[in-house]
Amino acid sequence: MSNKKKKTAGKPQVTISPKDYKGKVNPDWCVGCGDFGVLNAFQKACSELGLPSHKILVVSGIGCSSNFPGFFNSYGMHTLHGRPLPVATGAKLANHELTVIVTAGDGDGYGIGGNHFTHTARRNIDLTYLVMNNQIYGLTTGQISPTSRMGMKTKSTPYGSVELPVNPLTLAIMGGATFVARAYSSEGSYFVNLIKQAIQHKGFSFIDIFSPCVTYNHENTHTFFKQRIKHLEDEGHDPTDWKTACEKAMIWGDEIYTGLFLQNTERRTLEQLEPILDKGGPLAHRSLGLTEAQSSKIIEKLM
Repeated sequence: MSNKKKKTAGKPQVTISPKDYKGKVNPDWCVGCGDFGVLNAFQKACSELGLPSHKILVVSGIGCSSNFPGFFNSYGMHTLHGRPLPVATGAKLANHELTVIVTAGDGDGYGIGGNHFTHTARRNIDLTYLVMNNQIYGLTTGQISPTSRMGMKTKSTPYGSVELPVNPLTLAIMGGATFVARAYSSEGSYFVNLIKQAIQHKGFSFIDIFSPCVTYNHENTHTFFKQRIKHLEDEGHDPTDWKTACEKAMIWGDEIYTGLFLQNTERRTLEQLEPILDKGGPLAHRSLGLTEAQSSKIIEKLM
């Protein structure tokens, strides 16, 4: 990592550039895919927060968006479809000093992974969940996803979808998430600031991100969102107002809101409530409390 040092009040301070987070593998997303904006914004957010790569873990599921860990320079895990949240939960409990980020798509996160979404929210685990919502299954070439609108024609619904789409924001709010936001992948510094707030929040932070699929979804395009998006802050929205957060989250039409819908800073995280994590540092750094013979016996049984 090409970290540079600058002096602040006589003390050297390490600065990290967004480029320092560039992974060894170049993104293979389609030209114009919204996921590029998510990757760039996340790199900038981590840089501005001064997070060293070795203190970040990025966990993903399966899908176009879930290739994310390979494109970002940190610890990373590419897990099973719909299962990044339980894997990330295990990692966070094993080493609660890590900054753990989870990336997924709408199919991965709200479809097969919908049950994990609900339970992670209610447990209030200190994770940041970035869901790239393109309202279609992109990796499998264009079937409806849980967020596709009713009537949408796709490869799997040639006559139009008859299913009601889920609302990720109300699901998160009702489930107990303590930081609920929505962003558009091309919102630049506004999006970067939302990610920074999510990472800094102590508890389950969730951002539903409009990340247009330029290849298979020709309805929810960049133009579609640019014509409709309004920022909650411009209307003086209070993120502690649970009722208004739900009402704003259900608005979808000529106006679509982005920004911080809800934040609860009073509720304690799962890690803070777990007595065994209160002392002695991360579990991953502690002694197992076993003799060499006991350890060998366990390993032998597992082999």
